[in-house]
Amino acid sequence: MIKPRLVSLLLLSTTTLTPAVAWAQDGALTNAPAPTTAPQAGQAADAVPADEEEAPDVSIPGGAIIVTGTRSRDVMRSSTEVVSVLSSEQIARTGEGDIAGALGRVTGLSVIGNGYVYVRGLGDRYSLALLNGSPLPSPEPLKRVVPMDLFPTSLIASSMVQKSYSVNFPGEFGGGVINLTTKAIPTESFLTIGGGIGWDTESTNKMGYTYYGSKTDWTGFDNGNRSIPTTLRDYFNSNTVIDPSSDLAKQIGGSLITSRNAVVQRVDHQQPNFSANITAGTSLDLGGATLGVIAAAGYSNKTQTRDTLQQRTSVTTANESAMFSNFRTVQTDNRIVGNAMLGLGLEWGSNSIRWTNLYIHDTDKNARLSLGREPSYSDTTDLLEQNTAWYERQLIDTQITAELKPDPDTEIDLRGGYANSKRLAPYEIQTEYYRTNLDTSVDPYGDTFISTPGYGVANPTSVTFSRLNENVWSAGGDVTHTFSPGWTGSVGYAFQYNQRDNTRRNFNYRVTGDQDLIYALGTLRPDVLFQPGTLYLNDAGENYLMSFSETETGTARFQASLVNHAFYGKLDGAVSDALSFDAGVRWEYAKETTTVMPIAGTANVANALKNEYFLPAATLTWEVEPGMQVRLAASKTIGRPQFRELIFQPFYDPETNQTYRGNPLLKDSQLYNAEARFEWYFAPQQRVSVGAFFKRIDNPIESFVTDNEQFITSYANAPKANLYGAEFEVQKYLPLDKWGGFFATRRAVVIGNYTYSKSELKVNSTDTTQIYNVGTDLASTYFRNGAPMAGQSRHLANLQLGLEDTDHLSQQTLLLNYASKRVVTRGLYGTAQPDVVEDPGFTLDLVIRQGIEIAGKQIELKLEGRNLTGRKHLEYQQFDDGRVNFNTYDLGRVFNASISLTL
Repeated sequence: MIKPRLVSLLLLSTTTLTPAVAWAQDGALTNAPAPTTAPQAGQAADAVPADEEEAPDVSIPGGAIIVTGTRSRDVMRSSTEVVSVLSSEQIARTGEGDIAGALGRVTGLSVIGNGYVYVRGLGDRYSLALLNGSPLPSPEPLKRVVPMDLFPTSLIASSMVQKSYSVNFPGEFGGGVINLTTKAIPTESFLTIGGGIGWDTESTNKMGYTYYGSKTDWTGFDNGNRSIPTTLRDYFNSNTVIDPSSDLAKQIGGSLITSRNAVVQRVDHQQPNFSANITAGTSLDLGGATLGVIAAAGYSNKTQTRDTLQQRTSVTTANESAMFSNFRTVQTDNRIVGNAMLGLGLEWGSNSIRWTNLYIHDTDKNARLSLGREPSYSDTTDLLEQNTAWYERQLIDTQITAELKPDPDTEIDLRGGYANSKRLAPYEIQTEYYRTNLDTSVDPYGDTFISTPGYGVANPTSVTFSRLNENVWSAGGDVTHTFSPGWTGSVGYAFQYNQRDNTRRNFNYRVTGDQDLIYALGTLRPDVLFQPGTLYLNDAGENYLMSFSETETGTARFQASLVNHAFYGKLDGAVSDALSFDAGVRWEYAKETTTVMPIAGTANVANALKNEYFLPAATLTWEVEPGMQVRLAASKTIGRPQFRELIFQPFYDPETNQTYRGNPLLKDSQLYNAEARFEWYFAPQQRVSVGAFFKRIDNPIESFVTDNEQFITSYANAPKANLYGAEFEVQKYLPLDKWGGFFATRRAVVIGNYTYSKSELKVNSTDTTQIYNVGTDLASTYFRNGAPMAGQSRHLANLQLGLEDTDHLSQQTLLLNYASKRVVTRGLYGTAQPDVVEDPGFTLDLVIRQGIEIAGKQIELKLEGRNLTGRKHLEYQQFDDGRVNFNTYDLGRVFNASISLTL
């Protein structure tokens, strides 16, 4: 388990250091102190007049932009690149609880699965996530990118998405970079306490499932019930393969499945969702320097039940009627998230030092039952699959940065960071029961569900232990010098080292003895059936013959690492009053290694990718007239395989109900990017922009199906792909004061964006690709020419329609979102199988925020209505004669109410 004491150690030994006052430090921005004007009574910090919007806190490596609390600054306009910025005001307006939901409102971004953000239709592998400019490790075994739903919006001051590449960022930049900036130190002392409650119409007060686990599960931490037994731990450390019929196998096998971890319980009335948070901050004048302190902590507990249709057809099937399997799965996830931040910051003159730390602990307690049929059994036989699991994720991040100005024309930025992510999944237990539904005269157990693990065509009962640990060390330095007004040069160095260790130990129970005895014992609950005595029945003279064995020992563990060194140089210049440019080149060396470490075998380097690249980038900005500008950008970037994709090891993802397996023969992708954009800033914080983009990708990594019946997904390099599209966005405030009365201080808000994107794989008849265990093969065997890239929606649209008070916090906002169909899993090309598509469709949310003052204290009330149209989650294959629901379920309408008090 990830022990609770780690939280205490974190809070004692690490603090989040952020500058009390930061300055604009980009050549395109002028230095300006933070504002001293305080909000009016009853006015929230994010409710400011339309002509005096507060610029977001944005932190970018390399002396690009660091702005804290500066009014009348539009980062999108002043930046030398194409960026989209979500300020704390804009994040609050969306009402989202995590940053993934807020990012889904940004032009060209879509959120898929567990918080993975896609930029312009490119998959999560093409999105780079940073925290305060430093890289982050992922707690997900299938990913090297970080799921954005880990980050509560209460800890984030802003989120910036940069879509055109600049060489101060890592070269692994496909669709864009997402840089999160944590909250800075306030200029005044404050204490804010908040809490909320939520109701999900598909889950709250409805029937769901759970299992006992432990008394402390509600905290997100186990109390020791899921600790690994000493005998099993000793076996893990022995690096041997267990003998299925040995006394050790019987001893270990008899200790794993208990009433606490394997008995699914029905809950007739599930609890509401609830959350609580606290934030405090202050700053001290030290005489020539300012010291700031900030602390934050939060907790949320949410329950979601999904009643899912999970259907499969054989890949050789040309129609929907020949169903391979048809299951209804009811799954309940109890997700508990805790987070903490504690920090200090020091600023003197134009210099600052900050130390940023973040702790996030995210747990999912999962219980599910699946009822259905599949052809390995008779047409009348019902299968019941029971699963219990505990998924625990943890992220710790600590960073130190220094922004120093030895003279007015020179700036030195230094940074160093360490981050660690963990994922623990002990006791993933799966048990299969079946019922023949035959007359009891034919089958004495025909009306009873029985478990016959591994007997005949039955699947064995399995228990899986998996563990991921990844460390990321990073460091860098940048020097920026202004040679003359409008001309700035920068040079820098960056280092990053990722080290991942992933272990998955899978055990199976099987019986091969007397059929009558097997059937009779199969009616027992799993905690009774797999107790120590049943494994010793044969020793007592009963022909039961239960064995306990470990499977997949050849790929049970792997280690992976990525070492990256980079140098860059760039020049920002103003050719004239209207024409400026940002141009540079980055040299990047990287070595990515994955090593398979079989149990009782010799470690084998599955893949070692060692490459170096020169990555140029240039952006030209032409100010047609004040407030109106045109940008042109071009660059080369890269995309690397993710660690898990390089390992020929199966991995089951319970979220998507799919099994994945890697390909050690993958290689890097190279991207050639071009962009043109027109921007019109016709008023403070108001704009219209239109842009077009094109990307050519050499050797894009794409998924394909490898198994005729089980839909095992693997990866290969397609020959080429093109992605092109256009974006439009508008932000407009409409004063309503002329209407007087209620509207005297109010304005209407219209924020909208639309993205059209289209991707096409380019596959010629002679193109080849490399597949592990196959070697070089024709690419057309796996990919269809003209097929879209996985995860890409051709149409994305967002619209926010709101009414808000400019003097006090009072906002009412409708949020509309639309995403068209996108491929999530490919059908095997060359067969009759169509692709599996997801159809997100149209959703509608309503957020109401109201600030009130009682006894001089600020109170914020917030009401939210999510998915008001009741949109379903739809994943399916469309055949000529019907639809196969791959992973389809109802999503509830969610209503939340929260309150926060600022003292």
